[in-house]
Amino acid sequence: MTDITSAIVELSDIVDARYGGKALGLAELARAGFDVPAGFVIADADPGALPEGLQERYAALAASGASVAVRSSAAGEDGAESSFAGQYDSVLGVRDHDGLVAAVRRCVASTGSERASAYQADSGISGTMHLVVQEMVDARAAGVVFTADPVSARRDLAVVDAVPGLGEALVDGSTASDHFEVDRTGAITARASPARASVSDAEVAEVVAGARRAEQLWGRPLDLEWAIDRGGRLRWLQARPITTLPGDLGAMDSVPAGDDHVYTRCNIGEMMPGAFCPLTASVSGQAIEYAMQTVQVIAGFQEAYQDDRWLQLGYFSGHLFLDMTEGTALSAGILGNSLEQYCLSIAGRLVEELVPKAPASFPVRLVNTVRLSTFALTAGGAIRRLDRRLAGFVAPSAATPHELLAELDAAIELYNEATLTHVRSSSRAAVAANILEETAVKEAVRAGRSEDDGRSLASALMAGGSDVESAMMLAQLDDVVDRLAGDADTGGRFLDLAPGDAVTWLVGGSGATSRELADFLQRHGHRGYRELCLRDPSWGDDPDGLGTIMQAMLRARRATGRPARPARAQDDARLSRAVRTLARMARAGAAGREATKSRMVLVAHRLSRGYRLLGEQLAEQGRLPDADLVFFFDRRELPALLAAEDTSAMVAAAESRRTALPFQARLEFPDVSVGRPTPFTPQAPEGIEDGVIVGRPACSGVVEGSVRVAATVLEAQDLQPGEILVAPVTDVGWTPYFTLIAALVTDIGSSVSHGAVVAREYGLPCVVNTQGATRVLHTGDRVRVDGDRGTVTVLTG
Repeated sequence: MTDITSAIVELSDIVDARYGGKALGLAELARAGFDVPAGFVIADADPGALPEGLQERYAALAASGASVAVRSSAAGEDGAESSFAGQYDSVLGVRDHDGLVAAVRRCVASTGSERASAYQADSGISGTMHLVVQEMVDARAAGVVFTADPVSARRDLAVVDAVPGLGEALVDGSTASDHFEVDRTGAITARASPARASVSDAEVAEVVAGARRAEQLWGRPLDLEWAIDRGGRLRWLQARPITTLPGDLGAMDSVPAGDDHVYTRCNIGEMMPGAFCPLTASVSGQAIEYAMQTVQVIAGFQEAYQDDRWLQLGYFSGHLFLDMTEGTALSAGILGNSLEQYCLSIAGRLVEELVPKAPASFPVRLVNTVRLSTFALTAGGAIRRLDRRLAGFVAPSAATPHELLAELDAAIELYNEATLTHVRSSSRAAVAANILEETAVKEAVRAGRSEDDGRSLASALMAGGSDVESAMMLAQLDDVVDRLAGDADTGGRFLDLAPGDAVTWLVGGSGATSRELADFLQRHGHRGYRELCLRDPSWGDDPDGLGTIMQAMLRARRATGRPARPARAQDDARLSRAVRTLARMARAGAAGREATKSRMVLVAHRLSRGYRLLGEQLAEQGRLPDADLVFFFDRRELPALLAAEDTSAMVAAAESRRTALPFQARLEFPDVSVGRPTPFTPQAPEGIEDGVIVGRPACSGVVEGSVRVAATVLEAQDLQPGEILVAPVTDVGWTPYFTLIAALVTDIGSSVSHGAVVAREYGLPCVVNTQGATRVLHTGDRVRVDGDRGTVTVLTG
């Protein structure tokens, strides 16, 4: 077996990849009991020196009268690192010895083809040629099955493509295939057939079941070829690792708190939109988990904080989810809060999948209510204590990795405190807003008006909060842009430069506009898009991102002039004293919520700088190949990274996670999931009927205009003045564009979410929680946004 010169090797004798991946795959399939057509291997094939006994071995294989196929199995081909698929020739339908010799000659000659030579140079494959000679299947249908989706990289989906007859029609693209996607339960979740399907659902299930069994044996995702003969017999023709997959999208998943627990992206998706690196999850995500568990402890719903378990949140496929099942303790354990109210405040609808907990006794609920209300309403003292600590807090910057990691770990406690303070402040804001809406609705119904009238009134009364951080920040940036618009030379230069260079140039100047922008960055440079992500840069660290926004604002200002700021909301004397008091409390609560969010982001920003410095130090020491890779470790893994003599295994795992993040970012999830959340292909929202999308009103007013759908803040830079922004969710990074738009529509959100708060300050009609407006509307559509009714109507003509 050590001499491979021009020899015949039986598949049963192949135990490693010396004869190529194709031969090894077939041998392993056969050994595992898969139905593999008979065949053998010509090792080190050479047309001028064919192996002894070839004619006899071929005759034995073809004794049944079947034709054979001759396929390459070069060293390195169909291996774990590269597939080399289709680079060498295959010959089908060989029916005699002379045809076999000709096929060997053709396959060997293909090693010198231009395409194969180029691929060899790129992949490092040696080109040593071995050939698999195998009985052909008289196929009724054939195809391929991937045990992981090669497009989305989802390992929970198997993908089957099938064509009538031989599978070569699938490989060369001459025939459109039937396409099936099958989940782990065996259910077909998606299908596409150009005509009558070439295989039945039962046959698809049989193919996938076999492929999953092979995947389990190999221990990694596989690409397998198969055929079904005229008698319905499934045969396996090839097995090889999928070489194009990134890291496992679920490699860092937390353990679900229970198979019956209800998880949602609503609410948490506003604070943490998109997919996040493992370091962000283990720092920012864990800080939110700490804060929410602490609230449960204070309210009497949980005995103690559990540092080693995710209870309130879950981290799946790079996304953070809220565990609503844990949250039902609120509706069962305090007075004046029903399961329906809890669902509406989180998901904007009644979540039928959520099973209510048995209500506690009245005395217990009374005590819990007093404790929780006191905690929320006394947030002022906690904010002042936090401010005193923040006054002396700077970004960790020790000179050595061990010292720096110690500083970072110490700062985590401050981050937890800042996050708890923000959650505490948010609770106060949410309570006031919910009671205001409930009271306004009751008064509207009592006066003979609709519930929508009450919600619209509550939304209008929420406007005009004093000192709302995000609105003040936007007003300051707006003033900078206004100065640029009023100075033709400075404004023109700002627009002529690249976005990042424009900001750097302006900040480096000495005029009033330069000083105002520098002051803006001093106060708000820690803010930005996805601002709790430790890897994503803030405005202060990303002049290119800020410059792009400012240039868009400046172009709009030059075209349309400065937008008028709305008048501050005034209490209406015709309203009851209770409603006016609640409105003042709700406005103050919203302002407080925005202020504590800024403090929380400030700590995250400085932690981000510290961790990036740690990455740079580790890269300088050779422990990491680059500084960015530090963000793909869980925080608890970092001490081991610093202590390890050999970091190669840890580095490989982190690099695998980094390759997974762009694929995780493209995943979408249903608003509610039972058990482990599973990505899905979103459909049009259920709330649309007769061209009307129904959401929740967040800011009153009615406007008609053209839509700009932006899935990311990067896409928002194409906004034109007067367009209606339709986005999944908005955070601080989006708000500078609010000076351009005529209205805001979001997929998720509530009346106290960031976008709603700033929209009210700028008098923009706003509808939130549409559960999928971005999937129904398209850029250029004309719609009517009714912020009083919470509807978006598609206009025709």
